[in-house]
Amino acid sequence: MAESQNAGATDWGLLEPLASSASATSDDAVLIALVDVERALVLARAQVRGENLDAVAASLRADALDRNDLIAGTRAGGVPVIPLVSQLRSQAEAAIPGSGVHVHAGATSQDILDTALMLVARRVLSKAREHLLGAGDSLVALANAEKDTLSIARTLGQHAAQSTVGATVAGWLDGVTAAIDAIDADRFAVQLGGAVGTGEDFDRDVGSPQATDRLRAALAAALDLHDPERSWHAERSAVLRIASTAALVAATLGRIGRDIAFLARTEIAEVSLGTTGGSSAMPHKRNPVDAVLLTANGLRAAGLIGTVHSAAVSHDARPTGEWHAEWAAFRDLLRIALESADAVAGVLGTLRFERPAIQENRSLSPDLQRDPEATLAASDRIVESAIHRFRTPAQKEL
Repeated sequence: MAESQNAGATDWGLLEPLASSASATSDDAVLIALVDVERALVLARAQVRGENLDAVAASLRADALDRNDLIAGTRAGGVPVIPLVSQLRSQAEAAIPGSGVHVHAGATSQDILDTALMLVARRVLSKAREHLLGAGDSLVALANAEKDTLSIARTLGQHAAQSTVGATVAGWLDGVTAAIDAIDADRFAVQLGGAVGTGEDFDRDVGSPQATDRLRAALAAALDLHDPERSWHAERSAVLRIASTAALVAATLGRIGRDIAFLARTEIAEVSLGTTGGSSAMPHKRNPVDAVLLTANGLRAAGLIGTVHSAAVSHDARPTGEWHAEWAAFRDLLRIALESADAVAGVLGTLRFERPAIQENRSLSPDLQRDPEATLAASDRIVESAIHRFRTPAQKEL
């Protein structure tokens, strides 16, 4: 049997079909972020101490690291930063003998890993935001095109009242707007506190009781992250907020996926998709694959956010397992948020509403077909309001 060229990788998309769109959450992306943080810490420390360590920072390269050594070291130490620092110090020494002491000076593994994951989160959610804006633009066009298309709204699986397709789409648009708002409200906080979060080693290194605060501010500026003006080693609200945003994105888009999958059912047939999938046993089928995957990601979010919340019930200056349990769940939330944002933009760009089927289904409930003028007036109001919320200047600023 031929081996895949990716057979040595632990996760290359076999059971996660949307994974190719989320490379910003890969191990390589995390590794690059870790090195970015260590490099920025060298420069921030140099700034606070009044030194020039540009050459030392420039010698730190993610592409020159030994991955096998990192894996072995992570297994031995439980944290990837330990073997990473060893290799980065060797890189610095090779470039400038005696300079290895400037790498990771005063820091602890949690400073670097927490900050790197915040850096990854900012990059990932920024990409997701771009996709959400594209999805929103598609929804604006659909809502305008279908705001006068009378339909039947369903509650608890039954025909409930007359509505319009445009009003349904406006509801989807409001979800996308809410997701963008959540991303815009997030603050991606730098972490810097040293061994137990007090910053004592940094203060001693510089010889000033305010050195940690100045160093944290300089590190935040170098990485374009938020300076929380404190250490948050065991106080995980910064992570919880961002994890909740990622979960919100996945759940919101999962709801859109579930709606589309329902409307694409053979007996409903109110939408058609530009791309569909087949079946290994039933070649006649045209499965709404992307809608199904959006739904799946939305369902996955609950378990992942549960892990992050549980891990936040922490203890000590660094807990025995809670922090470690958080990493993968946090990254997976970011991953499915980006996957879903990418996928929904593609789904909505090719989605078409089938008006004959919509009217045929509406005809099943003739008693609900009354006062169409009032329904259309309400639809106009709902659609215009949703579009206005999406198009506010604050949401368009990247």
